[in-house]
Amino acid sequence: MLSYVDTKDAPQAIGPYSQAVVYGDLLFTSGQIPLDPQTGEIVGSTVEEQALQVMKNLGAVMKARNTDFKNTIKTTCYLADMKDFAAFNKVYGEFFTGNPARSCVAVKELPKNVLCEVEAIVALN
Repeated sequence: MLSYVDTKDAPQAIGPYSQAVVYGDLLFTSGQIPLDPQTGEIVGSTVEEQALQVMKNLGAVMKARNTDFKNTIKTTCYLADMKDFAAFNKVYGEFFTGNPARSCVAVKELPKNVLCEVEAIVALN
């Protein structure tokens, strides 16, 4: 049976999707971008600042289902420019300390022209 995550501590969906879906013992997050959950405004102008907000948003979605970064199985990361890979990776590594499986790609454009987006598959506690 599916259930959905809806927390005020992460940005609300800007389209016809949910913040995350729970199926069995797994949490599948939607891609998080660096939006302030209260204002809906983009946080930061550098990839480091934006990545930090993305991690805060992912953490809030995980917390809503009593799990956290250490239970992450797989992430998919999207960068607007691969030249930001090292800077993004530094912030990413501060949160995903369990070394989950990961894909990281550069894309032509991200929603709201942000610099990064991350989605995750996380085991529930």
